[in-house]
Amino acid sequence: MLNFLVNQATCTKCGDCVTDCPARIITMRKGAPPVISLENETNCYKCQHCLSICPTASISILGYDPKNSLPLTGNLPDSTQMELLIKGRRAVRQYKPENLDPKVMKQLLDVACYAPTGRNSRQVRFTVVNDREKLIVIRDEIMKKLVRISNEEGFPAGMEFFSSFVRQWETDKTDFIFRGAPHFIVVSAPQEIPTPVEDCLIALTTFEFHAQTLGVGTVWDGLAKYVITDLLPEFKIRLGIPEEHLIGYAMAFGIPAVHYSRTTQHEPAGVHIVE
Repeated sequence: MLNFLVNQATCTKCGDCVTDCPARIITMRKGAPPVISLENETNCYKCQHCLSICPTASISILGYDPKNSLPLTGNLPDSTQMELLIKGRRAVRQYKPENLDPKVMKQLLDVACYAPTGRNSRQVRFTVVNDREKLIVIRDEIMKKLVRISNEEGFPAGMEFFSSFVRQWETDKTDFIFRGAPHFIVVSAPQEIPTPVEDCLIALTTFEFHAQTLGVGTVWDGLAKYVITDLLPEFKIRLGIPEEHLIGYAMAFGIPAVHYSRTTQHEPAGVHIVE
């Protein structure tokens, strides 16, 4: 049951919910409030466009009260703020040796789950190492196995570059996998959904931009992804990632031990205008 409810005392019968419904399942007869017929309920995308677009907060669906939604008018960041956030993003490779406040961690994950997904499948899974000591144990387990591979059979074709990283670890314990970050996140999704990898990348991008606003540094962790998906696949089980899931990407994060003062500068975008 969608539990599509309309407050008839406040509904203006403007029809916005009808015209904006992607599934085209909301109908409205002249002078009557909008409705969704029982036979059409299974076609609902569960996108909540109807709840979001209603100017008088008259529509509830899926048990969600519009009064608990955040108002958009006058509250969105302006274009200059968004430009600064995007241009000021940095890959952080120096972190303070302390855990994030659990409230900050929860806020990051609660907001990241709002990232769009193909056909609104919303099945992205966030696998998180939420404690620095846990991540150190995992890192040491990984490095022990990478050292063995390097010293015995060697790394497979295309991944020989891991050898230099391993030598660096053996020399001075440089953490090239997690960059000394106290936390780690892997995003994955079921293989059978329409866009599993794309959903994961969008979710992690959403996570990263929100992290900046909270003073949290991040680094896209391709080396860790290689380890989990190619070199040491047993760590997929070790981290509790479902077997049927595709891994989209991974990210290390925490409180930065470095401060960047300004944005960088890039050449203009490569753009082709279709005639």
